[in-house]
Amino acid sequence: MNPPIFLVHLDAMADPGARGFDPHGAGHDTMFVVRSGTQVRAWRNACPHYGDTPMAWRKDAYLNHDGSRIVCHAHAAQFDLVSGACLAGPCLGQSLTQLALHVNAQGEVFLVASDAGVP
Repeated sequence: MNPPIFLVHLDAMADPGARGFDPHGAGHDTMFVVRSGTQVRAWRNACPHYGDTPMAWRKDAYLNHDGSRIVCHAHAAQFDLVSGACLAGPCLGQSLTQLALHVNAQGEVFLVASDAGVP
């Protein structure tokens, strides 16, 4: 079983904000974390509309202008921050793939062992 992987401290993230990570050294961000208030969620960096298309057009650009939705800049799809469900765009009825996180009392965010092997 893989140990949890430290990603970021909450103090290092904007609120609302998002940040991409490459926990396994793939050479590109394979996942991203979204913070909105006390809610913190992680998603696989792949639009469900078409294969494994990365979501951001530049580093850490995963949210719309006001931070209320996740956006795939390749397809203009918009996703709910909480559920990952597609709300607008070519992938209605589909969702992002959520990854399991653990946030400890010190505000450290970890990718949990069950998802630590996800590319």
